[in-house]
Amino acid sequence: MRTHRDLIKDFVNEPASALDYLKASLELSEQDGDWDSFLLAIRNVAEARGGITKLAEETDLNTRHLSHSLAENGNPPLKTLDSVLHALGLKLSIEMNPAGP
Repeated sequence: MRTHRDLIKDFVNEPASALDYLKASLELSEQDGDWDSFLLAIRNVAEARGGITKLAEETDLNTRHLSHSLAENGNPPLKTLDSVLHALGLKLSIEMNPAGP
């Protein structure tokens, strides 16, 4: 029997699916202020793409530091988040909020 986590990993292994998954997770995190779920989503994508150790090697970050940064209550510096997203083939961007300030 496959777990929910296994199904997510299969889904996010495709770049377009990973992008949609992370965008949806970010939107939900913005709405409810639960940034831990967004970090978990990034971790799920990283694990689907070879794991935290591989990601740490690609970003020149310490594996332990990266694992803690992407864990519940993690608080990665912007530079770390940018490096991780870049290694996953993604980038940070800023958009206008249609709801206004």
